[in-house]
Amino acid sequence: MKRVVSVSLGGSDRNKSVEAEFLGEKFQIERIGTDGSIDKAIALIKELDGKVDAFGMGGIDLYIYIGRRRYVLRDATRIRKAATKSPMVDGTGVKQTFERTIVDYLKKEHGIDFKGKKVFDVCAVSRYGLAEALAESGAECVFGDLMFILGVGTPIRSLSMLGGIATVIAPAVTLLPIGMLYPTGEGQDEIKPKWEKFYEWADVLAGDWHYIHHHMPENVAGKMVITNTTTAKDVEFLKSRGITTLVTTSPDMEGRSFGANVIEGVIVALAGKRPEDMTSEDYLSMSKQMGLKPGVKQLN
Repeated sequence: MKRVVSVSLGGSDRNKSVEAEFLGEKFQIERIGTDGSIDKAIALIKELDGKVDAFGMGGIDLYIYIGRRRYVLRDATRIRKAATKSPMVDGTGVKQTFERTIVDYLKKEHGIDFKGKKVFDVCAVSRYGLAEALAESGAECVFGDLMFILGVGTPIRSLSMLGGIATVIAPAVTLLPIGMLYPTGEGQDEIKPKWEKFYEWADVLAGDWHYIHHHMPENVAGKMVITNTTTAKDVEFLKSRGITTLVTTSPDMEGRSFGANVIEGVIVALAGKRPEDMTSEDYLSMSKQMGLKPGVKQLN
């Protein structure tokens, strides 16, 4: 049995272990949270290194993409260096390939057309493939990167505008501690309503779950959410807030949609390649062979 372990900076109360089968191979898939501690994450990775087929890096991205530009987060580099034997992935390969196909899949298989829809994408740089697909679909997008990463209430209304801003600030932002940029540990459970005007304006809320959840106001009834890493508790929360449709960018596994880093870990383990040797074609081919599809749930 192959084993993929996602070591996350998120809360340990969201831990989950499941068994699954892909392409005839049985997998044990685990998510282990370290409650915001990078030191605990590094210690756990060193303990398991060489004993697992792949690590996923959760609660932090190693890379962020804006178009063809790639930026590396300093704190994530510390975590990556802890794994010297088992491959470690952060989900970027899946986000840049498979997640780009989700918008087209929703239109073809579920009749969900985003043309003319108002989309509030909370952080395009963390799921650039999805952001680009939404923009190309004809949706009217507002990207909340400055709001959610830096707390600056300036909406970004195009990916070209995002690219221009990123070339100026990304080199400095990637050097900041992850706790200043993203909810970790117990902070992932806190809800502090903010940017209500954009939540209420949107037909669709898209992007990272912890950003969406962290600032979600009461008035979100009738909207669609496109996100990932949701637990059964998160689904009930969205249902109670009146969300109509939940789309998760990975399939449901025993009531949980695991992060892109987990799916990428499974793909790398199946491919038998090092992450640096994987191509976009490899990710797309493997996701197709595995029959990967987004999860779609009608909540209200």
